[in-house]
Amino acid sequence: MAKVLLVDDEMTMVQMVAELLRAEGHEVFPFNNAAAVLAALDGIAPELVITDLYLDRTNAHGLDILQKARALNPPAVVIMITAFGSIESAVQAMKCGAYDYLEKPFKLDELRLAVQRALSYNDAVSENVYLRKQLRKKYRFNQIVGTAPKMQEVFKLVERVADTESTILIRGESGTGKELVAKALHFNSRRQFAPFVPVNCAAIPENLLESELFGHKRGSFTGAIADKRGLFQEADGGTIFLDEIGSMPTALQSRLLRVLQEREVRRVGENTPVAVNVRVVAATNEQLEDRIKSGEFREDLYYRLNVIPIQLPSLRERKEDIPLLVAHFLREKVNPRNGSSFQITRSAIEALTAHVWPGNVRELENAIERACALCEGSLIRTSDLPPALHNLLPHGTDEGPASSLSADISIGGLSHASQTAVVATATALQPESATTSSQATPVGSLKTFLRDQEVAYLNRALAMVGGNKEKAAELLGISVATLYRKLAGGDDPLPSPVNPSI
Repeated sequence: MAKVLLVDDEMTMVQMVAELLRAEGHEVFPFNNAAAVLAALDGIAPELVITDLYLDRTNAHGLDILQKARALNPPAVVIMITAFGSIESAVQAMKCGAYDYLEKPFKLDELRLAVQRALSYNDAVSENVYLRKQLRKKYRFNQIVGTAPKMQEVFKLVERVADTESTILIRGESGTGKELVAKALHFNSRRQFAPFVPVNCAAIPENLLESELFGHKRGSFTGAIADKRGLFQEADGGTIFLDEIGSMPTALQSRLLRVLQEREVRRVGENTPVAVNVRVVAATNEQLEDRIKSGEFREDLYYRLNVIPIQLPSLRERKEDIPLLVAHFLREKVNPRNGSSFQITRSAIEALTAHVWPGNVRELENAIERACALCEGSLIRTSDLPPALHNLLPHGTDEGPASSLSADISIGGLSHASQTAVVATATALQPESATTSSQATPVGSLKTFLRDQEVAYLNRALAMVGGNKEKAAELLGISVATLYRKLAGGDDPLPSPVNPSI
């Protein structure tokens, strides 16, 4: 139930409404004085405020309460009530942010319904804020996994252009993560609170694509039984992502070109243009230059789209990222049979690294999904991988667990340059290759080994920042208290690293 602040200068009204709200299970804070309410608002932090508009019959103290309630963090939803109803006062209250407006005398059922709707609206707004925070977190730049030099160049370029208004053309093979980059551009820009509308130009039939993009007027063609807003209008204020732009029919390319030039759309069957404020991010896995030569793609549209090109490398061009990607995919999975985390053998990692991955990161993710579903226990072996990977390594290769992957090596929160350095350090900590130590017997328990790996990793992060634990914790994406606890390990604190260089 909710905290409800109630204010009216008629005590009978306050008592009646307070009794109703308490019967509904709400926590009620009744007042009959505007000054007392203004002083108490911050401390109470109500979710709903019900206030009379004219508390002393002469001054609109209710608007002062409304404005302060809407300025809270999070803002309260406000219902205004008054015995002196007028269109002008209702309009004024709504302009100031009131959710609803009731005129005295009102029925209790009327108030009850208004309260229910206001709290439902407040819940929806809170959920929307939470989901948008989660989206921004999910699509932060450092959530795009990759430390290879070509990926570092992509990260730097995306960071520089995310908050611009420039049109972007993302190029790369299928499965390289073009939509993920498009979402990172949107959710790290000033448009992040507006819609992100993805459109697969190859998936929509040609006879429907024009209506989907630009909308249509009722009766403009057979089946147009009502007016329809196009996806450009749906994305107004935000970003529209035109995936597989090379597949767009030539006839529609001229219309898209006009939208980019004039920043307005004209619905099918309508002559009046509608202005739209949309950032366009396009993507293709084709060589548009070849399609221009064959007459299948407009050259002038190409130059309009290709203002800032972003080229994503294929997975075979950044094979050093494969162990990191595997660790990222495994961190998100739990064995449903025993609730434990998945691990993977050294030979399986080597087989994954040896494969050419024509389907790129998407194919790798699917391979890990398959392995998690088929493996016995929680240790993924080469035999659990797709058949095409089984013969990439010599027979008899060691199937011991790749401990460095299961040691929770996280790079969240690091700058991209720091990610490169830390992951390079972590790579140096990996166990010896199976070809040189397949017969070696581990010294000590696995727990001790993993503990040593973690401590070495933490110490190298500390060394990068000159022993400053606050900066190290920020780089590692953990709290300072967690860093101290991990360094202490429940025993005596470990000494700071002696050698400040990596």
